Amino acid sequence: MLYLSHLLGAPVEDAQGTRVGKLTDVLVAPAQAREEPGGPTYASALLVEGQDGRLWRVTPLAVQVRDHVLVLRMALPELPPPAAVENEISLAHEVLDKQAVDLERRRPVRVNDVCLEQDWRVVGIDTSTWGLLRRLMPAWLLGARGREAPGSLIPWERLELLREGEPTPGEGLEGGKGGAGRPEGQARQELRRPPSGPLAELRPADIADIIHQLTPAQGARLLDGLDDETAADILQEVDTERQTYILEKLSAARAAAILRAMEPDEVADLLARLPEDRAQELLRLLTPEESEDVRELLEYAENSAGGLMTTDYLALSGSRSSAEALEALRRHILDQDGHAVYIYVVDDEERDEPHLLGVVSIWNLLVASPEQTLQELMHRDLVTVRPEADALNVAEIIAKYNLFAVPVVNDEGALQGIVTVDDAIDILLPPERRRRPLRRY
Repeated sequence: MLYLSHLLGAPVEDAQGTRVGKLTDVLVAPAQAREEPGGPTYASALLVEGQDGRLWRVTPLAVQVRDHVLVLRMALPELPPPAAVENEISLAHEVLDKQAVDLERRRPVRVNDVCLEQDWRVVGIDTSTWGLLRRLMPAWLLGARGREAPGSLIPWERLELLREGEPTPGEGLEGGKGGAGRPEGQARQELRRPPSGPLAELRPADIADIIHQLTPAQGARLLDGLDDETAADILQEVDTERQTYILEKLSAARAAAILRAMEPDEVADLLARLPEDRAQELLRLLTPEESEDVRELLEYAENSAGGLMTTDYLALSGSRSSAEALEALRRHILDQDGHAVYIYVVDDEERDEPHLLGVVSIWNLLVASPEQTLQELMHRDLVTVRPEADALNVAEIIAKYNLFAVPVVNDEGALQGIVTVDDAIDILLPPERRRRPLRRY
């Protein structure tokens, strides 16, 4: 077993035993750049500082470790260059002494050392006290125990690295016959590294729990690496203070992309906590239709039905057949990632504020004959609330009538939005347990 703490600074010799430099870093390809995604992770290159101070990229297959010394198979300038890998991970600067996420235990851990095999396969990280002691004591003093696998080894495949947000050291490397370096002065741009498959496969609530254990800045960087839909789902599970911090720290374009994947009422609640100039900046980046919905929701009082409601629902004219309604429901779910339980039957679906006539549950729609109209299927005995209704009263109505959502209508009976059961439950929770943020304006 090799340890990064013992490898860094280790002397490098040529085949004749002449010292030619020392090892300064071990680079690893990111998961998405490997030939076998999900397979073992091997070092993609070693950084060797020559006796003259120049840095060389060396292929790991050309190096053997013998008694704490790295031995080259041929002269340093004659080594074949390793394949260039975009956005390599520096074990010395981006992993060692940094925090990572243990995906199995779903908690952040500190990397005290990195473990490798003799063939330069990255095995995992050591989080034990021995990992710290190993860095304070020379390898020869530790003896055989210094080469044993640690008892608290976390496999590399079970980790999600946390970026520090700075370019990886090791730029401007010398080229030569064996060098594969970059032209002098050409800095590598750090690209966003998509999180590994295991992290993206966790439930949004579990990823939110991880974010709560990180610093706000680390949480923002972790969220920044996720796709828009996943990031939106997670953001809704994060506590309100961190939500605000994340939206302020992300670029405006990135923040707006995440907001587009959220429901209008959730967007309104998040923007209401931001400074007004930042909120207006993000609103300008939304589509006119999206921003109009959000602006309308922001006009309602926080603790009212209007403040709770969403405009993400499916409303169809009563003349529609059940077959047409099912097709519209499919499009609604696919296009807007909707989770409709009811179809709201209105007098004219093309109007901005159609009048509510009735409601049809998707279960009734599924068993209806294709030619039946929504007007034939709908329930006319409606339970509705006004936009100014107290939020707690709305929650009590949903609980009393065992509803998944309650429609919000104005004095003329025009449909304004709906309050869903999850938002109603949120009102009944203590403030510290709520998902929905408290508005600032």
